Amino acid sequence: MSADKFDGTVLDCLFKTIESRKGSDPTQSHTAKLFAKGTAKISQKVGEEAVEAIIEAMRGDNAALVAESSDLLYHLLVLWADRGIDPADVWAALKAREGISGIAEKAARREAKGK
Repeated sequence: MSADKFDGTVLDCLFKTIESRKGSDPTQSHTAKLFAKGTAKISQKVGEEAVEAIIEAMRGDNAALVAESSDLLYHLLVLWADRGIDPADVWAALKAREGISGIAEKAARREAKGK
């Protein structure tokens, strides 16, 4: 897929929907239920979905990988909302890395941490 076919709007819209569920009735909304259970449970769900995505990738089931990837992204957005992270900050961090090799970027992070 070319970069011009996806601009992140769907994730921004989903994030707004997720944020709107904060404080909602947990019996009426899965997202509200996750917020009510707290950061530890949300984080656990992110980990579970990541593992499920990896399993489907290793199985070679692209359709299942797509489904698990969407679950992973949803739970990651819930985690960001729970922690007060604006997706724009993540997008900016990714943009700042654009054009930098992964090796150079990782070395710069290690250097900044003093390691």
